[in-house]
Amino acid sequence: MTAAGTAQRTHERGFTLIETIVALALMGLLLSALASITAQWLPSWNRGLDRIQRSELIGIALERIGADLAAAEFVAANRDTHKPLFDGSELSVTFVRTSVGPNAGPGLDVVHLGETRDRGEFVTVRSQARFTPLADGVSLSEQVHLGSPVVLLRAPYRLSFAYAGPDRAWKSVWKDANKLPAMIRLTVRDAASQRVLSVSTIAPVHVQIPGDCTKPDGNCGDKQSSDGATTDQGKT
Repeated sequence: MTAAGTAQRTHERGFTLIETIVALALMGLLLSALASITAQWLPSWNRGLDRIQRSELIGIALERIGADLAAAEFVAANRDTHKPLFDGSELSVTFVRTSVGPNAGPGLDVVHLGETRDRGEFVTVRSQARFTPLADGVSLSEQVHLGSPVVLLRAPYRLSFAYAGPDRAWKSVWKDANKLPAMIRLTVRDAASQRVLSVSTIAPVHVQIPGDCTKPDGNCGDKQSSDGATTDQGKT
């Protein structure tokens, strides 16, 4: 090595071993502090994100259920009865609506919304079947075989129904009635705490008269009279 090269290297400075050790110690303290802070807020972040995702899923489920119920049709079980095919209880509801779906043709479907068990937990499921007039003396469950189940709501949440007419008197059961309910209340509870969630809502039922009443020659005056509704159709 020449004398000039040696003189140049004497003016170059770098980290000493002690300075390197001190820098590594400070970096370790900094990383430890960051890890401690992250361990404290990360679980809360995950819980908050999980609540948001569940709220979105519940909102989507209620929106679909509400749209189904709003589309309920006043369809009798057969020609010999004038009551709508509607069976509502606290935990399930069965009704008829216009067929909907990418592969659905024109016609009507029987739709059932209710609870079932999936791997030991309650889930709210939507199932359906093509509507055909019921034979006399045959119950709905005996003739209609539901299929195409779709899970809408999972544990720990449970869905319950309540029904009301124009008088807004809520009932837990709506069966063998002359009319469809005017509105249906959807209540979502936490199964563990029984706390009612704020996303609970009310779905209005748009159709209240039989389909043949919309025809020019439809004779529904007697039906409306038997239901307790007015027959003075000329009044405004």
